Amino acid sequence: MNNKKDSSVGAKDVGKISVVTFAIMNIVAVVSLRGLPAEAEYGLSSVFFYVFAAAFFLVPVSLVAAELATGWPEKGGIFRWVGEAFGPKLAFMAMFLLFVQVCVWFPTALTFGAVSLAFIGPDQTFDAALSENKFFVLAIVLAIYWFATFVAFRGVAAFTLLSKWGGIIGTIIPAIILILLGFAFLFSGEKIQIELAWKDLVPDLSNFNNVVLAASIFLFYAGMEMNAIHVKDLDNPTRSYPLAIGMAALGTVVIFVLGTLAIAFVIPSADINLTQSLLVAYFDMFKWAGLGFLGPIMAICLAIGVLAGIVTWVAGPSTGLLEVAKAGYMPRFWQHTNNNGMATHILLVQGIIVSFLAVTFVVLPSVEAAYQILSQLAAVIYLTLYMLMFSAAIYLRFSQPNRPRPYRVPGGKKGLYVFAGVGFTSSAIAFAFSFIPPSQIAVGSPTTFISILVGLSLVFAIIPFLIYAARKPHWRNENSDFAPFTWQVEGVHPGVENHSDRHTESVTEMHREGKGDAQ
Repeated sequence: MNNKKDSSVGAKDVGKISVVTFAIMNIVAVVSLRGLPAEAEYGLSSVFFYVFAAAFFLVPVSLVAAELATGWPEKGGIFRWVGEAFGPKLAFMAMFLLFVQVCVWFPTALTFGAVSLAFIGPDQTFDAALSENKFFVLAIVLAIYWFATFVAFRGVAAFTLLSKWGGIIGTIIPAIILILLGFAFLFSGEKIQIELAWKDLVPDLSNFNNVVLAASIFLFYAGMEMNAIHVKDLDNPTRSYPLAIGMAALGTVVIFVLGTLAIAFVIPSADINLTQSLLVAYFDMFKWAGLGFLGPIMAICLAIGVLAGIVTWVAGPSTGLLEVAKAGYMPRFWQHTNNNGMATHILLVQGIIVSFLAVTFVVLPSVEAAYQILSQLAAVIYLTLYMLMFSAAIYLRFSQPNRPRPYRVPGGKKGLYVFAGVGFTSSAIAFAFSFIPPSQIAVGSPTTFISILVGLSLVFAIIPFLIYAARKPHWRNENSDFAPFTWQVEGVHPGVENHSDRHTESVTEMHREGKGDAQ
């Protein structure tokens, strides 16, 4: 009885998230300054890739996710969207892959946090060597991750607060400082490390190796749809969600483009290191500006930004998986929650998986090689989810054409087909490129590299189908408020066109009345 009271109070306290806070949460979830050095290598042509990826990936993701989240705002996120279109089996695979993708991604993001903390000392040469020490990286990765997990245990109010202010301190402010210093360096007349000529704006697309590595920029924009799971926590989500997503998308592009150029101005492309160059750029620019003492402080800020991003990602997918588990898709073990309503068992198992993956930094040849392998595995999984999301959006316009959609992709049905089709095609191309080892990074045997990616991808895709096949009726939690799919309530099949024009509230009320009659 007390637990139920605590849960309801907690939900009320969390209540509503402002548009600005939600936009910042999305920027924090998407923007990672750690990825900028990889694109700074391209100099001015990086602008082309950022704008290209924004047009063919970020814009479609933002528009399509806005339609799906406001048209089907019930709990579940991508599970809900895929399930409405293709049924529960693929929906469960999508939610499981999201959980796995986050687990795989954590060590790569946390590596940047470890490198940041390595640079808080006074000796930059020693700091650079420390950042390459695999045991140091492993220790910091585990420490930051488990701290973030215990913050998530405190509930939604705690992680949204840390996500907001940690994102401001560790992502937005550092990004502004990086951009201001980089362009101050440019306008001061100092010799910069790239050419600023129109001919350099469009890259050499005949170089296949450049295209492969540059294709990874699509995943720089991944995550804009993740916080759709919190859409019901917004005031007037029909208006607020698209507005917040638009603000976040614009801010993301600006930070990526200007931040990458700032690094390219200072560091020669031949000297760029995926894990260190951002910190080196800060130190070099602070030294140039006579503010060298700020270097270690910035390193701490960046580590805080990593923590904020990790907390956001720790809590998001685990919350979604908990709701799906309670709906009867996973055993009762996975449904355990604490007094704050957080999925403690899921979070703990997630932590064990992340810890195991982090150990790969000790086993593989170098921190940079491990970083790249895990990054591309995360990309393979995530791009699979995007292809499912775009496919679901297209199919739902056919199968549920009259479903009230408070926000629709511009251009009517043709507009949706264009944006979702472009997004699907872009995701498919980036997916294929993700299996090609980058020539710029020593990852060992290419055959081994590809085998690891293919093997793990297949394993992770098969596991959810095995769990689904083994599900039992008693797995469903009697207190679950997870709404059924529209086609379930109305007695049709997801593959059949359904002309119902019921609002979400109406469908849910039908479900409740049905349960009441049955009782």
